[in-house]
Amino acid sequence: MSHQFGWNSSTAGLVQSSFFWGYALSQLPGGWLAKIFGGGAVLEVGVLIWSVATALVPFLAGYMPGLLLSRVLVGIGEGVSPSAATDLIARSIPLEERSRAVALVFGGLSVGSVMGLLLAPPLIQNLGWESVFYIFGLLGIAWFLGFQVLEGGETQLNAESLSSAQDIMTQSWKTSLRELNGSLKDVPWKAFFQNRAVWAMIYAHFCGSWGHYNCLSWLPTFFSEELNLNLTEAAWVSILPPLASIFVTSLAAQLADNLISRGVETTVVRKICQSIAFLSPAICMTLSSLDLGLPPWEIVGILTSGLALSSFALSGLYCTHQDMSPEYASILLGITNTVGAIPGIVGVALTGYLLDSTHSWSISLFAPSIFFYVTGTIIWLAFASSKPQSFSEQN
Repeated sequence: MSHQFGWNSSTAGLVQSSFFWGYALSQLPGGWLAKIFGGGAVLEVGVLIWSVATALVPFLAGYMPGLLLSRVLVGIGEGVSPSAATDLIARSIPLEERSRAVALVFGGLSVGSVMGLLLAPPLIQNLGWESVFYIFGLLGIAWFLGFQVLEGGETQLNAESLSSAQDIMTQSWKTSLRELNGSLKDVPWKAFFQNRAVWAMIYAHFCGSWGHYNCLSWLPTFFSEELNLNLTEAAWVSILPPLASIFVTSLAAQLADNLISRGVETTVVRKICQSIAFLSPAICMTLSSLDLGLPPWEIVGILTSGLALSSFALSGLYCTHQDMSPEYASILLGITNTVGAIPGIVGVALTGYLLDSTHSWSISLFAPSIFFYVTGTIIWLAFASSKPQSFSEQN
C-alpha cells in the first residue's frame, strides 16, 4: 500500500498508529461493559466491529480520512477484547491455574500473528493486497456467526416464543443499563490511583507496549530495508518471534503455576516473570543495535530470542490484574491497557518520524524500547504486588 499510494515512513507510521487511537479509546468502556454484560457478549460485538471494518479497508484505501476511520474502528473492536477475556478468566479460573489460562487465551495472539504472516505474502503476490483485508474480515464475520449458532443451538423460534424472547431481552437490557449506570458510580477510582502497585502495572504496561507495538509495526520493514530481505523472506522472518513465543508462553505459564503451587509467593513469581519479559528483549536489542558486524541471520536470531522471551509477561503483568482483584480485573486491565495503547499512537508514528530524520534504526526503533524495558523493570521490582486488594473498602 505504501508503494501504491506513495507513502513515506511518516505517513505509513500515521496509518499504522491510527489503529491505536480506537484501541486506546475502547479500553475503559470495554472493562465496564465486560463487568456488566459479561466478557462473552462484549467479545462477540468487538469481533464483529473489527471484522467489518477490516473488510472495508480496500474501499477506503484511496481516501485517507476514511482509511484512518476504518483503522480506528478496528482498534475499537479489538480494544474491548482483552478486558472481555480478562473478565472471563478472573471469574472462572482459580489462582493456581491462572497463568496457564492467560497464556492459552492471550497466546492466541502469537498464533494469529504466525498465521497472518504466513498467509499474507502469497495472498498479496497472487491476489493483491486487497485480498488480505477481504479474507481476514470475512473470517472474523464467520467466527461471529458461528458463535451465534453455538449459543443459540438449533432451536427454532415460533412467533410466540420469539415475542417472549424479545420481552425478556428488553427487560434484561433495561436492567443492565441501570446496573451499568450504578456500576460507573461504584467503581473505586480513588482507591485504584492511590495504590502504588496499580501505578507499577500502568507503567509496566506502557513500557511493554512500547517495545511490542513498535516491533510489531516496524520489524518487517527493518528486515526488508536494513537486512535486505525480499517481501516473502521478510514475512517468514517476521513469523519467528511469535512462533517462538508460542513455545515460551506455555513454558512460562507452567513454570509460574508450578512455583505458586509449591508455595512461592505470587508477587515473587510475577516479578521474576516480568523481569525476564523486559530484560531479555532489552539485551537482545542492544546487541542488534551495536555495530558488531553480525550477519543478518544472526541479528534475526537474537531479536527472535528476545521478543519470544518477552512472552513471560503473560505470566507476570497480565496475571496481576486478576491476582489483585478478580472483581475489578477487567476495569484494571482497561486502565493499564489505555495507557499501554499510547505507545501505539505516539511510538509507532514517532519511530517513522525519527527514521525519516535520522535514517538510523538504532536510534528510531531500538534505543527508546531499551530505555523503557530497563526503567519498567526497575519500577516493577520496586512497587509491583499481587496481594489481593479490597478496593471498595479502601475507597
